[in-house]
Amino acid sequence: MDLEFFKPLVSDIKDMQNLVKAEVDSGTILLRTEDEMATTIRSYTGVRVDGKLAGFCALHIHSINLAEIRSLIVSEEVRGQRLGKRLVEHCLVEAKKLGLKQILSLTYAQKFFEDLNFVEISKESLPEHKIWADCIRCKHFPVCDEIALLYKL
Repeated sequence: MDLEFFKPLVSDIKDMQNLVKAEVDSGTILLRTEDEMATTIRSYTGVRVDGKLAGFCALHIHSINLAEIRSLIVSEEVRGQRLGKRLVEHCLVEAKKLGLKQILSLTYAQKFFEDLNFVEISKESLPEHKIWADCIRCKHFPVCDEIALLYKL
């Protein structure tokens, strides 16, 4: 298996949207429009397996101290090979280089993030701009059942 971690180009957006479509449709991952992905393309890290897009996630910066891991997806065909873990680890290295202090995740995959040393926090402790900017667009809003977790660098 030939692995390549990379920074996606805007030309990768269609493939990225296709990969995440089922999770967006189910409400597990928040919809990101083509334009929204284009304006934040630098925040994404992708992984290819044997030349084919197999997963990606974004490190979205909220403030000088806080960023968020979002839109983490790995293709069903290659799940179980720790690619999600490696994508998050790439983002944590990038966050450290940027001088960030805390990394947030809002997720249904609590154990996955806890295995990476994220710790559950109260959603009420999240910055209001995070809640209203993204959460109001969620299929589950206002009844949020995601778990908030935090990683301290």
